[in-house]
Amino acid sequence: MTGAVASPGGVASTLRTPPPSDYDLASRRPGQALRDKIRADCPSPIQRSLTWALRRPENASWRTGLRGERIVSRELARLRRHGWRTLHSIPLSPTWDIDHLLIGPGGVFSINTKHHRGKTVWVGDHVARINHGEGRPYPRSSRREAAVVKKVLDRGCRFAVEVKPVLVFVKPAKLTVQPSLQDVRAIENRELSALSPLTGVLSPEQVDAVYAVARDQRSWTSAV
Repeated sequence: MTGAVASPGGVASTLRTPPPSDYDLASRRPGQALRDKIRADCPSPIQRSLTWALRRPENASWRTGLRGERIVSRELARLRRHGWRTLHSIPLSPTWDIDHLLIGPGGVFSINTKHHRGKTVWVGDHVARINHGEGRPYPRSSRREAAVVKKVLDRGCRFAVEVKPVLVFVKPAKLTVQPSLQDVRAIENRELSALSPLTGVLSPEQVDAVYAVARDQRSWTSAV
């Protein structure tokens, strides 16, 4: 059952009962999309062990990413006592997902996790460089993800929802962010705690409404 009510700020919000379990993204584990890829590539435990021993590049990359998303999820879990809610591995298409979505009194953050442990990371307006290597379009990808999330939440909540993109680098040796990068927050995983005291963007009722829309997989149909 759904219905529109007025929030304390006079903004219409949406009340929803939890979605059916088949559509409830709250049950998805951190890195679920990567877990599914690993299982599809290596269906049996013996195959997974053999693949790990042979260090297949693609599989190794997925496992590295999975470890990173687990680390970030543990950091995000610490924010719950401050009124924040999280969702993990929101599927947008068979090959694309939102690593984490953070919803709370300080707003909505679309989080893109990158695991480059022990490496030097430089982030500019449009690309990131790992160990001074070729530019990777991490900032552009984060902006695109945030735009998709905003479109979905605006449509489902019936009020405008600002979504801020966040690039989280897991345990880099050094992180350098160009001062000109203003619209994407690029931080280390341990800096996620700085988000916990943020307030004044969403009321408790709006947090509930945004979370209700975001956790329903049907909200994301035709998002991209």
